[in-house]
Amino acid sequence: MQKNVLITGVLGGIGSALATAFREEGYYVYGVDRKEDHIQSCNRFFHFDIHKFVKDVDYRLRFTSIFDEVIPRLDVLINNAAVQILGSLHEIKLEDWQETLNVNLTGPLMMSKLFLSRLENSNGSIINIGSIHQQLTKPKFISYATSKGALVSLTKAMAVDLEGKVRVNAISPAAIETAMLRAGFDNNESAIDELRNLHPVKRIGYPADVAKLALFLASENTGFLHGANLSLDGGISSVLKDL
Repeated sequence: MQKNVLITGVLGGIGSALATAFREEGYYVYGVDRKEDHIQSCNRFFHFDIHKFVKDVDYRLRFTSIFDEVIPRLDVLINNAAVQILGSLHEIKLEDWQETLNVNLTGPLMMSKLFLSRLENSNGSIINIGSIHQQLTKPKFISYATSKGALVSLTKAMAVDLEGKVRVNAISPAAIETAMLRAGFDNNESAIDELRNLHPVKRIGYPADVAKLALFLASENTGFLHGANLSLDGGISSVLKDL
């Protein structure tokens, strides 16, 4: 029987790579994104806003009904959608903070809850896409780093809560070549080159690196990886910068 995967934030750099990799492995790929562009690597695409799903009851009920009808069976849920709204503590707007937590943390919780019975029936897997910012961060990333740290904690808590019914793991990438990363550096190519050189592997990651690891986690249906947060960081978390 063909396996099904649902990927949130499917139109982003990592989301697109996830969709391509899983479809090439024979999965039927459901993709959701708040952008409206369609990608060929999805079998079925939904224009869907996780922020609105969290805060708007009517919107949530409508899409719950749609997903119940269209996705009767699910093997893998990948909570990949994220927003990165930068700002120092004195700059943070409450609405930006709340949107970050809604998309990056509460959204994965609610999507996991929505599809839980289907994932239990298939002995399935939840994969949360975290970030190196859950452990190591830099100025202006207060909202984003907090949300990703909490997402890793949610991963561990869900793993304990669900016991052996559904495996739950996280992937925490460091710098990955995406539009989100470039925006964080104001598309400054020299700064991105410097970032590449900071990594012991002398490059930053590619979206396909994340996709390969997600495929491995999804394939371990009877495996022992549960409640894990896998760092995908090119060795940068082992680097001590000294003078």
